[in-house]
Amino acid sequence: MSFLARLCARSCLAIALTAGFSLSARAADGLVTVPSAFGVKQTIDMLEGVVKAGGATIFARVDHAGGATAAGLALKPTELLIFGNPKVGTALMQAQQTAGIDLPMKALAWEDAAGKTWVSYNDPAWVAKRHSLPADLTKLVEGMSAGLKGAVSKATTP
Repeated sequence: MSFLARLCARSCLAIALTAGFSLSARAADGLVTVPSAFGVKQTIDMLEGVVKAGGATIFARVDHAGGATAAGLALKPTELLIFGNPKVGTALMQAQQTAGIDLPMKALAWEDAAGKTWVSYNDPAWVAKRHSLPADLTKLVEGMSAGLKGAVSKATTP
């Protein structure tokens, strides 16, 4: 197993172990976490379908639990979906290229110690603030936030 794969598996384990603590405090830092009525795989399957239907590109799907297993470690179900629309994300990066560290968008579905599934993602408004994006992008960022919130809602509720 490569160093990067081991590092990723350990990082994911640390995230999974701490994710259940102080979710409201994390929301203040731009991390939005919502419950899902479905398991991790089904939630990500549904989210992938919703974002594809909305015209976004799926760049990657990462099974962190599978990576942990391959490294000989245990991790509750944890999957990351990386997606976006270059027509939208590029505008943010044209204004401030450092926004590229937070793009494309990502959503993480994960199972807590009680077996409950959650979805966490960075609020695009937080990304805009983090990178000091100009006010003329406010409507675009608000649209991204609303679109992501809606997509996650569709993927997490019956």
